[in-house]
Amino acid sequence: MQINTEELKLIPVFGIAGNFAEHLNQAGEAADFINVITEEKNAPKGIFPIYIPQSESFVGTFPLSHTQIDADFTGTVNLHMEPEMCVLFNVVYAAEQVTSIEPIAFSAFNDCSIRKPNAKKISEKKNWGSSCTGIAKQWFDIDQFQKGGVLDNIHINSYLRRDNKVIQYGVDSPVIGYQYFYSKLVNWIIKTLNTQADFGPLENLQDFLQQLKQPKKIIISLGATRYTAFGETGFLKLGDQVGVFVYDSKQITENDIEAFFVANKSADLFMGGAALIQSVQHVKR
Repeated sequence: MQINTEELKLIPVFGIAGNFAEHLNQAGEAADFINVITEEKNAPKGIFPIYIPQSESFVGTFPLSHTQIDADFTGTVNLHMEPEMCVLFNVVYAAEQVTSIEPIAFSAFNDCSIRKPNAKKISEKKNWGSSCTGIAKQWFDIDQFQKGGVLDNIHINSYLRRDNKVIQYGVDSPVIGYQYFYSKLVNWIIKTLNTQADFGPLENLQDFLQQLKQPKKIIISLGATRYTAFGETGFLKLGDQVGVFVYDSKQITENDIEAFFVANKSADLFMGGAALIQSVQHVKR
């Protein structure tokens, strides 16, 4: 399954904050959510907009790219790759409320973040211009969003190439390691879409859904994995190449993925999952 760029431009994209243990601490963002109260200690902190089609604000800029990360390196810029799995959902409404969401397909996502200490909203760190984040071309059908389906064996892994050296960036992680997943995640997303208020780093999600006239499809990136020791402080540099792999651990291994990236193969040739490989480029903004 593929979704071409023109189709992607019509689909709103959201992300989940804090769905892998310790990621927010490693990313230096835990303090942003210090006043956000969750129902459970390990619950995600909230949902943020990444791309809202036709919005007049900065989130209306189409940020997704299959091949590159464009950043202005004229001054100091701190960019973190954020390796994630994203899911395409069908959405059903009654009146102004979301009543159900159906997970349709999954892919690899790089919620590449610019670290801005004074940002008022987390979305300001996520959509900072065209080609600032990434999504793989390949999508894979979800047979069932519960234990016993294809997702039981899916992992996320990520690497960086710098000066001809390949370094692991995120810890290889099974997607069932998300703190909220399957039915618990679905129920939480529905509730959050309906009730999240404009508070602290978060925004009122109903405002976006109404602005979009209740979109029938949305993409949600489920949260970034923990970083390796290198990834935690290894901000991206001009000339880097990054790779995010969402793969079936029954078909290929972590070593296979590293070998694929070391060989500098095209993402289109990756078998066993979705591959997102992007080059970091300088663009004056």
